Formats: sequence, C-alpha cells, structure tokens
Amino acid sequence: MALNACELEIDLFCHGLRVPDDVSLEGARGISRTRAGLGSGLELAIPARSPLKREIFVNAPVVERFAALSPYRLSGGPSEYTIVDGRTHERYPVRLPREPSWYPRLTSREVPMHRIGVLQGTYLAIYANPTCAFWSYSPPLNCRFCTTGQNVGPNEAQTKSIQDVVETCWAAKAESGITFVHLNGGFQGSRGLEFIAPYVKAIKDQVGLLVGVQLSPEREFSRYDALIDAGVDHFSFCVEFMDPEWFARICPGKARVHGQALYFSAMAHCVKRMPYGAVSGEIIAGVEPVANTLEAIDRITGLGAFPTVCIFRPTVGADMQDWPTPSYHEMRTVMQHVYEACRRHWLPIGAAPNIEVSLVVNPDDAALLADRTFGFYAYEAYRRFARLAARPVFRRRMYPVA
Repeated sequence: MALNACELEIDLFCHGLRVPDDVSLEGARGISRTRAGLGSGLELAIPARSPLKREIFVNAPVVERFAALSPYRLSGGPSEYTIVDGRTHERYPVRLPREPSWYPRLTSREVPMHRIGVLQGTYLAIYANPTCAFWSYSPPLNCRFCTTGQNVGPNEAQTKSIQDVVETCWAAKAESGITFVHLNGGFQGSRGLEFIAPYVKAIKDQVGLLVGVQLSPEREFSRYDALIDAGVDHFSFCVEFMDPEWFARICPGKARVHGQALYFSAMAHCVKRMPYGAVSGEIIAGVEPVANTLEAIDRITGLGAFPTVCIFRPTVGADMQDWPTPSYHEMRTVMQHVYEACRRHWLPIGAAPNIEVSLVVNPDDAALLADRTFGFYAYEAYRRFARLAARPVFRRRMYPVA
C-alpha cells in the first residue's frame, strides 16, 4: 500500500535514500554540512494531497551509513525525479529544489553567502554565534548527536558579521522568496541573547523578515523581553529529551550548566509574552523510550508552545554516528501524537506564511496522519481561519522598520 506524503517523509528520515551514481543531481541544492549537521542530506519536495495541498520538504539522509541499506532509491534526471521503494515497487514523484543563484555570491566582506546561511526547506538557516562553548571543555561536553564543532569554520564562516547576515537575508528574500530566517547558536555562557540582539534589529530594520531565535536558555528572562521588544517573531528551545537520565547522557553540557527545568521555565515565560503559537520546544525522537517523547510533547503543548520533533539522525562524525535509526512505526505514532496534542490545545500551527522546515516533520504535516473525526475537521477549519486572519499581521511584521 502506498504511503502518503507525511508517511514517506517519516520513512525517509528513518531509512535514508540511496542515490545511484547514474542519477544526476545537477542543479539541486548541495549537501550542507553546516550547523549541527542535521541538514546534511538531500533536499526533496514531496507533493501532498488534502488537507495540505502543498509540498512537504524533507532533508533526506543520503551520506549516513544507514542510508546505504535503504529500500528507497532515487531515479530520474534533472527535470523529473522519482523515489522507488524496493520492497513494494511503489513509485513516488518528487522535486529537487534548485540551488539558489545567490549561494556563491560574495558579501561585501567577500564571504560566499552559502557560508553565511543555507536554505533548509523554504526558510533561511544561519548559525550566528561562535562555535558552541561545550566543544571547548576538557573533556568536551557537546551534545553527542551534534557536529557543530566540526562544521563551523571548515564548512561555514566562523565569524558572520551583521552586514554579512543582512546581505544574505536580502538575497534570499529577493531571489528565493523567503519569509523567515532562523538564527541559532550554541552555548555562549550568559551572552548568547545579548550577542544576537543586534542581528535581530538589523534584519527587522533593513530587510523585513520574520525572525526566529534558538539559543541556550538564560536565567535573566528580561533578555527575552528585550528581544521581543526588538521584534523577534519566534523562540525555540532545544529540550532534546524528557527523561533526565537520557538528557544527562546525551547532552552532558546542557545537563551540567542548565538543567531541564530552565528550558521549560524560559519557554513558559516567552509563551506569556508572545502571540499564541510563536514559541516551540524541540525534542529528539528515537533515542529515549517513545513514552518519554509523548510525555515531552504533552508538556510542551501544555505550556502553549508547539513541539518540533526531530527524528534521530546518526550524523556522520557525531559521537552517535553508529547508533541505530528509529522504527518507522514508532515515529509515525509520535508524529500523530504531535498533531493531536496541537489540536487539543488549539495551537495555530502552519499559520505563518511560507515556512516549510525540511529537518523535521512539521506539526501541520502530520495532519495527513490524523483520524478524520469531527474534531479533525473543526481544527482544520480553525487553522484555515487563523492563516487568513494572520496574513495582515505577518505582512506588517515583514515590512522593514527603517
């Protein structure tokens, strides 16, 4: 039986994709070993039917070791591609998004723009601050799934000036039609939010985009208030794991310096200060028991934030590169729970324009997994209304202040 677009997205994250040598990827987006390394796959767009009626973007693993054993194979040529499932012989048409023409362009500081930011789905991703300090501890306290310490410098610019970022944002907005830029970074002590503030202000003043920030939590919550006043549109918090033992085992730096409680406290504070649905909590599924992941989803949505769930990816070069990938059936259960949890709390997922994230299963992607009940249709009607009602708000927030 053929999978729907969201099911195929989940299975690609779990199994990866084989790309035969005779399949040309000319013109497609290159594999980007940037940020934490989770975008080190091939960007695909899968057409989806009702109720989405749009494309689902997925960054399919292709270079990781497990992908070599995938039942999925890419076939076709530069103008038309198909994914073939070797188990069922089902064929799924897909599109490979083109590499932007601005990628090799130089900023005024003569840095190639693809070393400042990359497209992941339909948004611009920028690792704004220096390498996460957890990598410099002895022994290192970096998260065991992460490769930021290997990527920042060799694969992307070590230092990204405000002007570099503004120029790259302008190019991505003008030529790729982006509406959202995501600024993330690693642990920088208590200086992360202060460091990112002038970047946010410059983007809002000079470019006019929706701006998201994802940094280590800080105990001085007034710094979040200052960023909100500066125009931040979205905060996300990488909780990663619900079980304290798994959290400490996989994220030793976060456990030692922050502790789980601070992530939820900071999240709750921002939820109170920002529009409903503007805050998210990020977790990794497929490492700790599924019951813990479901508990994390309920905890996040209970605060009024939406969950972004990353299916565990044993990235090349990470401490966990040899760990097994999760089960498709378990991950389908997790993603169905994401949608149902958002529905229970009437979170307006998918309201912002043109934000499709390829590294995770977007909560609104999971509408394709939901049972067609009265509650489903009521929630989908609410989401359509929220999108329409939010259009003038987002249009105003995307207008350059200066």
